[in-house]
Amino acid sequence: MARPARSSPPELAMTTWETALRPEKATYREWIGLAIIALPCIVYAMDLTVLNLAVPSLSADLQPSAAQLLWIVDIYGFLAAGSLLIMGTLGDRIGRRKLLLIGSACFASLSVIAAFSRTPGMLIAARALLGVAGATMTPSTLSLISNMFRDAQEKTFAVSVWVASFSLGGVIGPAIGGMILARFWWGAVFLAPVPVMALLLIAGPLLLPEHKNAHAGRLDLVSAILSVVSVLPIIYGIKLVAEGGSPFPASLAAIVGIAFGAWFLRRQRTLSDPLLDLRLFRRSAVAVALAIYTFDFFVGFGILIIVAQYLQLVLQLTPFQAGLWSTPVGLGFVVGSLLTSPALKLMRSVYVLGCGLALGATGLAIMALAVQAHGLILIVLGNVVFSIGTAPCTAIIADLVVSAAPQAQSGAASALSELASELGGALGIALLGSLVTVVYRSALSASVPSALHGESLQRALRGIGSAAASANASEGAHGLMEIARTAYSDAAQVAFWVAAIMILLAAAGAVAKLGTVKAQQ
Repeated sequence: MARPARSSPPELAMTTWETALRPEKATYREWIGLAIIALPCIVYAMDLTVLNLAVPSLSADLQPSAAQLLWIVDIYGFLAAGSLLIMGTLGDRIGRRKLLLIGSACFASLSVIAAFSRTPGMLIAARALLGVAGATMTPSTLSLISNMFRDAQEKTFAVSVWVASFSLGGVIGPAIGGMILARFWWGAVFLAPVPVMALLLIAGPLLLPEHKNAHAGRLDLVSAILSVVSVLPIIYGIKLVAEGGSPFPASLAAIVGIAFGAWFLRRQRTLSDPLLDLRLFRRSAVAVALAIYTFDFFVGFGILIIVAQYLQLVLQLTPFQAGLWSTPVGLGFVVGSLLTSPALKLMRSVYVLGCGLALGATGLAIMALAVQAHGLILIVLGNVVFSIGTAPCTAIIADLVVSAAPQAQSGAASALSELASELGGALGIALLGSLVTVVYRSALSASVPSALHGESLQRALRGIGSAAASANASEGAHGLMEIARTAYSDAAQVAFWVAAIMILLAAAGAVAKLGTVKAQQ
């Protein structure tokens, strides 16, 4: 039985080709618009990965210090994470399409500036502003999808395509970057997004509708500043721990961020037009979904570093070989995202979520069993199974969070989901990385014969990367390197089992706590 057309909510301002009454089913304009929306998502993900390949030639040209090089690589992600919340709520106020187009124009302009940077400081500044511009894309695109697709099945498929576009960007980023660097200078990798953004700026006004909260109050600048200065120190502190830095500055940064975050939350309770409406968290579906989302990215990003080190330092693959063997994982995530919509036709969303997470835990268990046997194929297979299983989690949770929030606040809700993924990923890298370090050091200390004690051991205890560098510098350290590989395999195995248990708990929590969520029919 066909569903009747419904009136658009009064709080939404409609422009362009939309009318006051619209059918539930999407038209060709929405589907073409979805293809346009996928473009900035692909570019955003590419920009997170493509720079890594350019680091050697960039370093030779600009000659940055070690600290400057770290900031060149990291500042983009830092500023993108710190700006998500303000950009999500800003889109609710000024219009999601308008914010997306403004951000895209800025992204294209800043990409040109980054490409022709002549000093490390200039490149750091350009990358920082690129992160701010990039933060406009994720909440704007997700909230636009929520507004464009009203039919539940179509919206879920659209969100799946949205998720897959990020995965595709991550997969093709290194390949495209490699082809560009084979012919051009390092700055050319920044010029790749410019034609894509130009296409978005031309087609966006024609194909994308405008949505905003017509009754939103003025933007509170103090809250906007607090939202940034609360997130950045926390992520910075977590990253310091993940890189093995001193615990004191990391703890201090986290404390500063938490203090500003408490101030931010307290201020939101007193404002008539808060930047973040805390009533969103009273919706149990939103709170539980965000927790599961954080768990998912905690594990996903945490094992990423572990697998990369295992492939190169234990199995002794070259960076190029390790990159090739990592490609199926990204493709698995794309496939898993696109399978979400067909799976939802067979069972309720909560069971798709639970089964997907359980499949992800199975993949982690395969990896845990394979590391001691040094089975490359099984490790890649387990990682692909994990990515296919957890991909629906990203699509379903993103859809659930935005759908559970009032439509006038869909931008803020989508920003919250992305912020949860950023914090979960940073925590996963730090905490799972720390777990691996602790187990590795313990296993190495217990296995090293007394004849190998000394300066080589002390270097090896810093991490398997230091052990490999020591082995390359000293013939006598090769025996120690073999022990270090075994110790790292033990540590990776423990981390994979812990991650599998966490994902299983998330699956159980999803079924238990989200069981009342309606099936997506």
